[in-house]
Amino acid sequence: MTAPWPADLWRDPAALRGAAGAAAEHLRTAQDGPVWRAMPEAARAALADAPLPETGLAPEALLAQAADRILAYPMGNGHPAFFGWVNAAPHPAGIAGALLAAAMNPSSAGGDHADVPLERAVMRWIAQLVGYPHEPGAGLLTSGASMATLVAVGAARHRALAEAGWDVREQGLSGAPLLTVYATAQAHSCVRKAVELLGLGGRALRTVPEQPGGRMDAGALRAMVAEDRAAGCAPFLAVASAGTVNTGAIDPLDQVADVCAAAGLWLHVDGAYGAFGILDPRLAGLYRGMERADSLAVDPHKWLQVPAGVGALLVREREALRAAYSLVPPYLRDEGGDPLGWYSEYGIEQTRAPRSLPVWAALAARGRAGVAADVAACTAAARTLAGLVADAPDLEPAAPAGVSMVAYRYAPAGAHAQAVDRVNAALPAAIQARGRAFVTGSVYGGRPILRACIINPLTGERHLRALVEETRTAGAELMAA
Repeated sequence: MTAPWPADLWRDPAALRGAAGAAAEHLRTAQDGPVWRAMPEAARAALADAPLPETGLAPEALLAQAADRILAYPMGNGHPAFFGWVNAAPHPAGIAGALLAAAMNPSSAGGDHADVPLERAVMRWIAQLVGYPHEPGAGLLTSGASMATLVAVGAARHRALAEAGWDVREQGLSGAPLLTVYATAQAHSCVRKAVELLGLGGRALRTVPEQPGGRMDAGALRAMVAEDRAAGCAPFLAVASAGTVNTGAIDPLDQVADVCAAAGLWLHVDGAYGAFGILDPRLAGLYRGMERADSLAVDPHKWLQVPAGVGALLVREREALRAAYSLVPPYLRDEGGDPLGWYSEYGIEQTRAPRSLPVWAALAARGRAGVAADVAACTAAARTLAGLVADAPDLEPAAPAGVSMVAYRYAPAGAHAQAVDRVNAALPAAIQARGRAFVTGSVYGGRPILRACIINPLTGERHLRALVEETRTAGAELMAA
């Protein structure tokens, strides 16, 4: 008798239980070793150069290889001492939801299956969490805030040109009015990408001056819009930040909304990371005006701890999306179906991954109160870290701490400015290699900085002190060298 094909073995429920067990063990031991370690070249090559197997692997062999070759070399974002970029530790309930969603595996472009109404529900939940007015169908889950921003900018472009009597879907951009977009230098790079991909060109993106602390100067925005309009341009969009990527600064959203309302601009707010900070009563006042935005991008795969690959776009009017994107070929017509139409009419994707179940699970497992407590724990940890930086004789804040992000520099007294800059540029890699903490760098005010982002509610004072200690020790070693 021949042995069963591995595909038959994988139909045994024990195979998926083994995968779930491996995931659980990975989460259990995530804090036991270094936050991050570089992959040995042999391990990297074993993955990159692996040949395609001629016959399939049995579950035990496949899971063993996954544990030895992949799970053994994580980015490190499951560890409470990981402060790099804005990468979350996934919530166990979100992981469970992702597994169940993969088992169903529908295309969530539309149709009569559970993921469609579930996405309606989680979009409403997200809107409620951040205090954004919600019209049913006015928003959708995306692959991330970059895609959400692209969809929003495309809808704003369509509306602006339609109001000018130009059908961009039919006529393209050749000969269209010269559209202009406004954002500060602190805006996420996805804003420029969206402007470029939508054919407006980088020159259409105007850089608005900042107030101290990296917040948009609303008065300067007003003046720039008036100048561009007088020069024959067609201002149509301003992008404000509810937590910038460098320092976590929140633009004066209410003032920016006033300018946009008076000038007829679409206001898009990038709240990918920071919008959920509104759940902390100590910060909520800083978000006044966010509810006035025409569109708001958020990332459940950041502070909500949903596994990566889930962003969300909320819009004030659902028809703004449908006008820009609806295209229903005959083979997708659904007479008598959902009166809101298919999700594929509201964005770029046709086949859409089932993203709502991991979001639903991560939120349902904690409820509003649990999510708010997690956010408050992170913002409190950021205040603690800012205090530790201020107390250290050889560290200095690079900007006021924003939301749950602390930007700082190694700055020993009496050191030459150029040497300090070189050390700060090299510090993130040096700290990462030591293994006790993981922090990334950036440039702010023209100088290299370290930026610690805290979105893991398990981050405690000992992890914060480890980061400060590693910064000072590695900084001194680099300065001596």
